Amino acid sequence: LPLVVKTTPANLHDSRMALDLVVSMPAIPGPRGRPRIKPKVLQGDAAYGCATLAAVVKALGIRPLLKPLGTSHPHGSGLGKTRYVVERTLSWFGNFRRLKLCYERCGAHFQAFHELAAAILCANRLTPKHPRF
Repeated sequence: LPLVVKTTPANLHDSRMALDLVVSMPAIPGPRGRPRIKPKVLQGDAAYGCATLAAVVKALGIRPLLKPLGTSHPHGSGLGKTRYVVERTLSWFGNFRRLKLCYERCGAHFQAFHELAAAILCANRLTPKHPRF
């Protein structure tokens, strides 16, 4: 589920905003007990694989599952086993026609539409599914 959404200009590198997103993420409530304040794992592709981001994330107590920048593995980076979660969520955002192209003149409006789409995705995911039969 998308917990934090932040739109940035296209010429801004992904690794610059990754740390801000991790820090601004709300507490994750569990079934019982104290809510988790931070995620267990940060997963990202080669755009997030800079050594400084991995070191900072590790210092925060989060396990970095990032493909190291500039390295090539013989058969992928090994992130494909769980990468489908990211790709699935991006395809869910792609279902909103207003987000496919930026029609807005103001960046705040485009950010608001992304937050609205994230809220709709969370609501759809959290509502109980009724069987058809």
